Amino acid sequence: MITGIMSTVSRSSSGRTAKGPVMAEEIRAEMVANVWKVVKAAGDAVEEGDTLVILESMKMEIPVLTEMAGTVAQMAVNEGDVVQEGDLIAIVE
Repeated sequence: MITGIMSTVSRSSSGRTAKGPVMAEEIRAEMVANVWKVVKAAGDAVEEGDTLVILESMKMEIPVLTEMAGTVAQMAVNEGDVVQEGDLIAIVE
């Protein structure tokens, strides 16, 4: 199971809210794998533990989960893509 890395993303002064920086989760691949199925799309609401995509490596299906509730801001992969270790899969805000 692959989960995201929590990071703080700062927006430009025009996009910054009164609350300060926006929290975002960048989900990155932890291994070389094929994107077998994309479950969520940009704009979808997600809860902690939701599956974003399912990767396939060595005949094993590996769900990629989010560790925070929010909205998928970007889905950086499509079904059939090959991801390398460290490649961006999605961003959840």
